[in-house]
Amino acid sequence: MIEPGSLLRSLTERTAARNFQSRVIHDIGAGVVCGRFPIGSTLPNDAALMDEFGVSRTVLREALKTLEAKGLLEARPKVGTKVAKKSRWNLYDPQVLAWHLVAPPDRDFLAGLGEVRRSLEPLGAAHAAVRRSAEQVRLMRYWIQQMEISLDQASNFCVADFELHRIIGEASRNPFIRGLNGVIELSHAFAYLKPVNEPDGADLMPFFGLHRDLVTAIERGAEDEAGHAMLKVVEFEQVL
Repeated sequence: MIEPGSLLRSLTERTAARNFQSRVIHDIGAGVVCGRFPIGSTLPNDAALMDEFGVSRTVLREALKTLEAKGLLEARPKVGTKVAKKSRWNLYDPQVLAWHLVAPPDRDFLAGLGEVRRSLEPLGAAHAAVRRSAEQVRLMRYWIQQMEISLDQASNFCVADFELHRIIGEASRNPFIRGLNGVIELSHAFAYLKPVNEPDGADLMPFFGLHRDLVTAIERGAEDEAGHAMLKVVEFEQVL
């Protein structure tokens, strides 16, 4: 399992060295999402891929099995390994989501990302307002404080913001809302870390205020208010 927040931390810190299998998974997976390997095309044969990546057949086959499990590839007898249709891709898989960050812009993908968040995160915040523990409120306050002291450091602000949303998802006690972590994490990466954006303190101050209001509503147990506050947060993030 991939640690929550690993995408954001990998983008804001030095990237850790990958082992051979992980490198093959990453390079082929990113190649599929970015279009290097077009949908419906057949991958080069095993010998060619083994030569390209300098790995054994065992390592290559395990990597391809992992990508099949993510829905990106499908093995066909006497045909080879083909790139699957987008409708089969597991878009809740953290790695599949992360590869979209380096892919050419996809309006439908980004629109869908926003729609999922607007539909479910306000519900999660409303549930959190009546289900949160004292410890979870303490953690929310901690991450709000981290956001405030990071207003001039977009990457640190981004990580603190994601951690706040993750805690709110945990506090909702709804496993399906908790399962949105990867979607939320990628949204934050698009909003804060794409070079074209580069939000500064002036951009982030009103956004910080919306998050502070959200946590206050959850702490007060104001269910409807928390839901509305989360909707404002998600909508504001779309225009950062």
